[in-house]
Amino acid sequence: QMDVHGRIREVLAETIREELAPEHQQLSTEDLIKALRQRGIIDDVMKEIKFVTDVNEKERTSAPKPSTHFVDREPPILKKTNIDPTRRYLYLQVLGGKAFLEHLQEPEPLPGQICSTFTLCLHFRNQRFRSKPVPCACEPDFQDGFLLEVHKDSLGDGSKMVDATTMLSICDPVHMVLIKTDTFGETTLVASYFLEWRSVLAAENGITNVAVELLGVGTESKVSVGVLNIRLEMYPQLNKTLSPEITNTQFTLERQKTAEKERLFLVYAKQWWREYLQIRPTHNVRLVKIFAQDENGAKRPVCSYVRPLRAGRLLDTARQAARFVSAVAYERAALIGGGSGKQEQWCSLLAFLCTNKGDCEDHANLLCSLLLGFGLEAFVCVGTKAKGVPHTWVVTCGTDGTVTFWESLTGHRYIHRPINPDDPPAVEQPKALYPYRTIGCIFNHQKFFANCQPSDAVEVCVFDLHDESKWKPMSGEAIKSVCPPGSTSSVPPFPPLCASTIDAAVTSNEIELQLRILVSEHRKDLGLSTVWDEQLSYVLSPALAAYELERSAGVCAGNEEFQDAVRRAVPDGHTFKGFPIHFVHRNARRAFATCLRSPFCEEIICCRGDQVRLAVRVRVFAYPESACAVWIMFACKYRSVL
Repeated sequence: QMDVHGRIREVLAETIREELAPEHQQLSTEDLIKALRQRGIIDDVMKEIKFVTDVNEKERTSAPKPSTHFVDREPPILKKTNIDPTRRYLYLQVLGGKAFLEHLQEPEPLPGQICSTFTLCLHFRNQRFRSKPVPCACEPDFQDGFLLEVHKDSLGDGSKMVDATTMLSICDPVHMVLIKTDTFGETTLVASYFLEWRSVLAAENGITNVAVELLGVGTESKVSVGVLNIRLEMYPQLNKTLSPEITNTQFTLERQKTAEKERLFLVYAKQWWREYLQIRPTHNVRLVKIFAQDENGAKRPVCSYVRPLRAGRLLDTARQAARFVSAVAYERAALIGGGSGKQEQWCSLLAFLCTNKGDCEDHANLLCSLLLGFGLEAFVCVGTKAKGVPHTWVVTCGTDGTVTFWESLTGHRYIHRPINPDDPPAVEQPKALYPYRTIGCIFNHQKFFANCQPSDAVEVCVFDLHDESKWKPMSGEAIKSVCPPGSTSSVPPFPPLCASTIDAAVTSNEIELQLRILVSEHRKDLGLSTVWDEQLSYVLSPALAAYELERSAGVCAGNEEFQDAVRRAVPDGHTFKGFPIHFVHRNARRAFATCLRSPFCEEIICCRGDQVRLAVRVRVFAYPESACAVWIMFACKYRSVL
């Protein structure tokens, strides 16, 4: 398919021409292999070798057991790398890690034993990469290479290959996120690092080795996690390299420029805040958030966490986008030690997507970015829910004046109709269905408004953003100076969304099989036998599909057919009970434990009676990244004796 022999012959001929100048000695096999490796041919061949598998394999209930000592939950999809000879590439190799001291005591994993793994996720100029998972150790064995294309988009597609000077002006860093996955498939964010790759432009032969010290996240953002050895190489090689003085001067200038912009914005923000407090002294207790701390403990303007994000062909509607965001797990940032305080950590988008979990702020920022991408006027709202708990959600303002609240953790939408406090008591006021109590400010990538209405209660809040007596705006110019586009700032660019890595059919089968085993074992402990009804299990599918459709599109369909099928499956004199439940994780044991806590579900699983037949159906709906919605339905039918 690839004409490997032809390519190898070309390279060998070229190598021999170049290397075997009259004064050169004989070439060894190693030299030739090195030449092939340098041109990436060996790697290409290895990637292209695939074993043909049977298409009907998906029908099997479980995935084949891997032979390695850890389960690669998301096998890397090896695409053919089309190396464009007219483009410049940065070849980034991760050659192992050291000093991951937290894993100093970890024993060597035994063959066949599942252990915790590290995965490295990279983003550079709209390209995303993921390393193979490696077992957690004090010196994790990362051996991965990533080919990053360096091209100046503003020059157009057909422009000539970028030279060193042009590349020096490309100030996007390589964003690296290190994820730890434990034996249950739970992920944690270990480190988030911005690699300045342009030092390679001043390297001797276009190759440089750097030892990158990774720092922890959140409360541990000053603590070293470990060191990665990274080798950077330009491909094809540069004709002329820059001097280190030039690159260092460029970095210093950029840092100074960014620092100056950030200083000016801070001065403006202080002045703006003083003005806001002079409107009403009570404003100092309102939740007006101008800066937020990211996973590395750096304070950034909140507007920089949002920008229009287009999902390509991965999401079709705004409501589907809301469903996708709600399918990412919710987890509050961890605090070390007790205390009711909340650790503030607004994650960069890459870290949020790679861990596939985050706080309500991360969800709201992503949802707002996607809604802006779908062409809506969307803002993130900062306020409180019941009992004064701080919360963030999203609001969209329609052209006809409709104001809609979007809850990013559930995907629910609420139409907002403000109460007019001056109405006489006889006038019926709209009943608020949403859980929000107060609202302090709203923002998106270009605008920031602080609520200066007499009360900050959501129910009386009027969203007339042009009325400065209700909303105090920040200068759009000031926001633009520190938020991209238009700023050479310390703000990371947004990564594109990736298609799902989960095979929904295989995963559904796996979870269903595990649940059957768990139910049978649980009933055995109670001295009950278990008989499964395959047909009844299958009949539950349409209901699960309908529930998901209702969540993602807001329409309900197909219920009559489902009810009819159940009536046919359950003979006269028998009773049917069903219990649907929804999760955003794929851990069958955890799901089962949750189900047993519900008295309805427990009644089905522990059903006693005459001719008891049990059914369970699992349906996994895969969304972009590694988000998924898992619907499970337990059901039983038995002869009513009473």
